[in-house]
Amino acid sequence: MLLLPALLIVVGFMGYPLLYSVRISFLNYNLMAPNDVRFIGFDNYRKLFTDSEIKYVLLNSIKWVVTVVFFQFILGFILAMLLNKKFFGKKIYQSVVFLPWAVSGFLIGLIFKWVYSEHSGILNFMLLKLGIIDSPISWLGDGKYAMIGPITGMIWYGIPFFGIMILAALQSIPTDIFDSANIDGCSGIQKLFYVIIPFIKPTIIMTLLLRVIWVFNSPDIIYIMTGGGPANASNILSLYVFNQAFYSLDFGYGAAVGILMMALLVLYALVFLTLTRYERSGDF
Repeated sequence: MLLLPALLIVVGFMGYPLLYSVRISFLNYNLMAPNDVRFIGFDNYRKLFTDSEIKYVLLNSIKWVVTVVFFQFILGFILAMLLNKKFFGKKIYQSVVFLPWAVSGFLIGLIFKWVYSEHSGILNFMLLKLGIIDSPISWLGDGKYAMIGPITGMIWYGIPFFGIMILAALQSIPTDIFDSANIDGCSGIQKLFYVIIPFIKPTIIMTLLLRVIWVFNSPDIIYIMTGGGPANASNILSLYVFNQAFYSLDFGYGAAVGILMMALLVLYALVFLTLTRYERSGDF
């Protein structure tokens, strides 16, 4: 009974939109033909398996998530390890390195769009000055390079998340464990793999789980920088749903793609938690 008000709010704000999305995914719901809304069964889902674009976009989504989360985690872990030491000006440095997490994703997209601009971007300017390239590169207009800019921006954006979470976990490790490791003659590498990582494993598992879901569902930086182009070279599923619904105005098919995304993320969460044995991750 005490939880009932919160549960009703969750159901109202999340359950109803979800059920409504499932409903319209079975409809021919295109605003270009508002008088032709009708039940079409699984036709929108069949289209998922025949749509040549969706396979390419799904592959892009996998590349996007794996690359971004891998580098965010590695760099965030290194950042947390460095900030876990005592040094002069630590608090000021912490406030600076955690700043990206407080910045809007759209603003980050604009900043990196300028960085990777073909004619006025600082990246091409520096490469030309250093003699590495002879002419400006169209980083955002060439399909070969289009994902580089958004991936770089998203990595920079997410490093503080891992840094904050892992730093908090590191500071919760009892000092007597490190004292015992020092007495036993453990090297720095041994402390890392046999003391630090096992102790903070629950935090690592949950941050990776959450960050994969967030990155998979975050099209804002790509939308600002490339819009998913050129020719879907930088398109991902979450942006594809947006384009289907608000540009093609095909809400039925867009809802079906959204349900596919939800199914993939639920499957990922189940497999990830099973493989990492999250229930036993805090046992020593």
